[in-house]
Amino acid sequence: MALGYVRPARPEDAAEIARIQVATWRVAYRRMLPRTVLDSLDEAWIAERWSAAVEQPPSPRHRVLVAVEQAEQSYLVGFAASGPADEQALAPEEPALPDDVAAVTDLLVEPRWGRRGHGSRLLAASVDLWREDNFTAAVAWAYDGDAATRKFLTSAGWAPDGAGRALDVEDMLVYQLRLHVDLTAEPES
Repeated sequence: MALGYVRPARPEDAAEIARIQVATWRVAYRRMLPRTVLDSLDEAWIAERWSAAVEQPPSPRHRVLVAVEQAEQSYLVGFAASGPADEQALAPEEPALPDDVAAVTDLLVEPRWGRRGHGSRLLAASVDLWREDNFTAAVAWAYDGDAATRKFLTSAGWAPDGAGRALDVEDMLVYQLRLHVDLTAEPES
């Protein structure tokens, strides 16, 4: 287990969050998404979006957290973003989810820093904040071909909720399934 911690993202983290996102997508999703899509990811544009998410979140319930590895130096190694479930959390033609449902928009740990507990720390910190914000459930989409994310979430008590969707990515359908967790259940000791 690595020495590390989770903290709220700061504006100066935006470029590193974008770098982690691009690097992780290019490794983790290389067999799921067209290469042209992954090659065209614009790190500077993504950093601008993360800067806005950190500096001007849509609500106090929208959060971006970062995972930090502590060694001789500290390294930003992953991040999680979440907020109230919105239209992006919905399956096609699904009505709005209740106000007490949180949605994970991103939870990524750069592959070279994987399996050191950073994802678990990010998820645990997110759950603590969701409970403080009176969310009673949370949802997250996972690519059908992303066995690692599905295994990570199911090992933390999440389960598929039956919702699915297909994203049209350059005329290629990429399937996703949604997982959910009940936040009212008492944490296991």
